[in-house]
Amino acid sequence: MLPAPNESNAGSGAGEQHGSHETFPDHARTVRTHAGESIEDARNWPGIILVGIGIVTIALTLTAAGYGFAGWAVVAGVVSAVCVVAGVLVIVAEHRRIKAREGRRLRDAAGH
Repeated sequence: MLPAPNESNAGSGAGEQHGSHETFPDHARTVRTHAGESIEDARNWPGIILVGIGIVTIALTLTAAGYGFAGWAVVAGVVSAVCVVAGVLVIVAEHRRIKAREGRRLRDAAGH
């Protein structure tokens, strides 16, 4: 149980024994070298967002095709393919950049 805020030992609870939460990676709570990299590293966010948009446009493609709008289905299909491919390329490029900074290749077994 954590102490109440007015107790003398406030701030010594289990949640605050990890150190600063702004250090990356958090070696106190993980043994993996890149745990949480995709969320922590802001350069991955455009890729994650593009993949999300691609998934949504796949649903739009199926909806347009189901209602018989062939033109819109083709447009949405092209947009979804471009978004998914671009998002994956951005994420892979960022992983390569991180690995290159460490002197490793993308296919090395350590980390991811």
